[in-house]
Amino acid sequence: MPVTEGHRIIEIGCVEVIERRLTGRHYHVYIQPDREVDEGAIAVHGITDAFLRDKPRFREVADEFFEFIKGAELVIHNAPFDVGFIENEFALLGQSERADISQYCTVLDTLVMARERHPGQRNTLDALCTRYHVDNSRRELHGALLDAEILADVFLHMTGGQSSLLLSGDGDGNGLGAGAIRRLAAGRVPAPVLAPTTAELEAHRAFLQDLTKASGRELDW
Repeated sequence: MPVTEGHRIIEIGCVEVIERRLTGRHYHVYIQPDREVDEGAIAVHGITDAFLRDKPRFREVADEFFEFIKGAELVIHNAPFDVGFIENEFALLGQSERADISQYCTVLDTLVMARERHPGQRNTLDALCTRYHVDNSRRELHGALLDAEILADVFLHMTGGQSSLLLSGDGDGNGLGAGAIRRLAAGRVPAPVLAPTTAELEAHRAFLQDLTKASGRELDW
């Protein structure tokens, strides 16, 4: 559905991630596009003309949306599609200074990233959810905010696996609390130190080589 054929944005959904954590801050709005929604599109997202009839137009939300994304790195799956629509909406308002996202945001395309890491494989958002064991059971239809939440989870898995360090304790010095240190008993029996065999070292080197190849980058161990 190319933007050049007059298609418009009808929903925007963004979630904020800072230091690999979802902050809980998000931006979500439905938009009246001043045109009929194609039947094929309704089958994908379920958003009808009747539902959009009383929703704001883009010009009414343009400022708050711009302020939300200004200065951010936008992580988008198939970024040219979304960016083209965003820039078109600002251009239609005559806001030339906002009609070039590269002037106030950086963009990371997770589809490009996925294709580089998994060449020859399906790299749709659903396929990535399966590959990285991300729960997308709520995704019966495409919804902007839900898709953003799922993509955030996928992105964190793609770029580091564990999305956060869970350092919180129970407040009584148990666990790995950020302010709690569990001391080992002075009279404990030291654990034996076992040196790896030659075969184990070779197996480990082979595993690291496979991991480097799969990650698509040179790893420093």
